Amino acid sequence: MKAFGLQRRDVLRAAAAAAVTPMAFAQGNGWPSRPVTVVVPFPAGGGTDAFARPLAAQFAKQTGRQLIIDNRGGAGGTLGASAAAKLAPDGYNLFMGAVHHTIAPSIYSKLDYDLQKDFVPISLVARVPQVVVVNPKRIDAGDFKAFLDLIKRNPGRYNYASAGNGTSHHLAGELFKIQTRTFITHIPYRGAGPALQDLITGSADLMFDGLGSSAGHIKGGRIKALMVSGNKRNPALPDVPSAAEVGLPDYTVTTWYGLWAPRGTPPDVATRIADEVRKAVQSDELKAIWANQGAEFPNLTQPQFAAFIADEIKRWNQVVKTANVKAD
Repeated sequence: MKAFGLQRRDVLRAAAAAAVTPMAFAQGNGWPSRPVTVVVPFPAGGGTDAFARPLAAQFAKQTGRQLIIDNRGGAGGTLGASAAAKLAPDGYNLFMGAVHHTIAPSIYSKLDYDLQKDFVPISLVARVPQVVVVNPKRIDAGDFKAFLDLIKRNPGRYNYASAGNGTSHHLAGELFKIQTRTFITHIPYRGAGPALQDLITGSADLMFDGLGSSAGHIKGGRIKALMVSGNKRNPALPDVPSAAEVGLPDYTVTTWYGLWAPRGTPPDVATRIADEVRKAVQSDELKAIWANQGAEFPNLTQPQFAAFIADEIKRWNQVVKTANVKAD
């Protein structure tokens, strides 16, 4: 009987251990005990991908666990965001969004998620300037002045590709049109990757892209950069003038990428994830990749990132109203 009692207790203990939920396990020191999935709400080959994949590789080196990229494109990144918001908050599901997701609330009238309520902000991962890039076979312009003269002489003739309605690419194009008093036709895509491919092949004329996804193609000669936004040149493209240099001092559009977790993710796990991201981005390997793509790492705490998101939502709401932008 005694032996049976001990055996029964062992069975009960084993059953209790098997009943531990993923969330309960995640709250322990064992995180991560298995691969972590990060939803990237754009197709492969875009700016978000350009930072998510090196981050995933470094994460694996640090933790011994994979960071699996799950690309879910569509509707300016909002479809992927919607899917990510509904994933289990167990520390094994993350979402890598971008500036586009602080623009979306002002563009789309019916979003089935709330960026501030349905997610836990983890870390701002990278920030890059917007760059005006053209297909040199479609737009024959030696510099920005020649380009501006060309599109002013031909209103409506040229088009610009974007990562989708309500993305920073879209808003950057509309602001450019307002400030230069030009007209260029907007063509939305399902992400920066497909848009860039059409720009490279000549199906699109130009693009207002984040430097992270364009840098390699610019350096490879497949597309040509004419201007970077802001008031200073970017170290990754020292020969390309800034917006201020070409007479557009108020053209300051940047693209940034950040990491979130679904609401309900245990705070200690969220903090651990933030620490791993900070460690990864400050590694020599990722510092070199970020520099090559003209990016900087704003080392914000989680509360600072949350405040940054709130400010960006307000700022882009004003831009959308000024530019009178609507989802096409």
